[in-house]
This record gives sequence, C-alpha cells and structure tokens, in this order.
Amino acid sequence: MLVLRNLYVKHGANSVLNHINLEIQQGELVVLLGANGAGKSTLFQTISGLKRPDSGDIQFLDKAIHRLSASQIVKEGVVQCAEGRMLFPQMSVHENLKMGAYTYKRNKAEMSRQLDKIYDLFPDLIAKRQALAGSLSGGQQQMVAIGRALMAKPKLLMLDEPSLGLAPLIVKQMFSVIQEINQTGVTVLLAEQNAHAALSISSRGYVLENGSLVLEGTKEALLDNDEIRKAYIGA
Repeated sequence: MLVLRNLYVKHGANSVLNHINLEIQQGELVVLLGANGAGKSTLFQTISGLKRPDSGDIQFLDKAIHRLSASQIVKEGVVQCAEGRMLFPQMSVHENLKMGAYTYKRNKAEMSRQLDKIYDLFPDLIAKRQALAGSLSGGQQQMVAIGRALMAKPKLLMLDEPSLGLAPLIVKQMFSVIQEINQTGVTVLLAEQNAHAALSISSRGYVLENGSLVLEGTKEALLDNDEIRKAYIGA
C-alpha cells in the first residue's frame, strides 16, 4: 500500500532521514519506534507532503505521491494526526472536527454521516460538542485530533505520538480505540515511544535512530529484543 524507497531528507546541510526503505501492506497496523529527535515526525511530514524528499520516492497504492501537494495527498487517502494535537483552541469540538472534512465540505450529507461515526467512536465528545477545544482534558483533545483526522476518510492514518502527555489509563483507552479504527479497515502507521503499548496492538514495527531505520520485525521479535527493551521498555 505504502512504499518508501531510498528516501533522503535534509535540513540545510544536515541529513535528517537517510536511506529509508519502508513498506506497509493494506490493513496493517505498523509501529514506528524512536526516541525524540530520531526523525519520526520528519518522516511523517515527508509522507504527508509537508516536506519534500531530497531523493528517493514514495508510492501509495502504486502511485507516486512525493511530488504532490499536502492537500492532494489527503485526497489520495493519506492523513496525518500530528504530534501535539494541533487543535484550534478557540473553536468548538464540533467545528474542529468539521475542519477535517475540507476535501468534501460541500457534501453536507456525507459530512453528517462521518461526524456521526466520530461521535460513535468517541462518545465522550458528544456532551462536549460545543465546548471550546482548548478547555478539554488532554485525553479529550487527543480524541478530537484523531476524530478530525478520521473526518478526512483516510485509507492510511498516520498517528504521531498519540499517547504523549496522557495518563496511563487514558493511554490504554486510546490504544484500544486505535486498534478498533484499524479493525474497521483503516491502515495505521503509529509513531510512538511507548513501545510496549504500541507493539501490543500492532503486527510488526520499525525502529528509527538518528534518521535511519536500524531494525524491523514482528512485535514478538521486537519485544524480545534486549536493545529495544532497554531503550523503550525499561527492562
């Protein structure tokens, strides 16, 4: 479904991503592990069209997308939920969600159907529909951020650090929802530092260090890897 071949990205004279080769099959839930500064967000931004690769190519459903604009990539079905939620704090929950439907905003009936799906997935947001997004708890804000991304009707949903700053109980709930999203047929690429929680719902994963993919494997192989356990699980 998604194929990255020999991807290089620079920031000025500095190389940020080096020789990235990655492949995701339709229907998978794949984890991208890496510490802060490893290049996870840069990789997501490059796939999303917010950054341009210096070399290499990105194929999505057998179509080259690395020269398309970010809005065109969303229309192709690749949607990112950015790290830090990036909500509009002075807009209501409902208004924030509707922002995700800009590619088909004139189709009011379709927007309404999609909104119903989001509220079914996140029932806690129903009573908060008219509340300002900035007034919500961290967990509720993350629900809105994921819901807004889902409003774009993604084929591939990229989630960048969705557990960041959340309490352990909320993290557990959030990962359960991500698994549920995947089970509806949405392919998921999940960037995380919380290796144990992320791998527990995935089929396989990649490890990114200093802009390079240094390891890939099934969730069992990664969980049993001593280096991974020391770096990301603390055991």
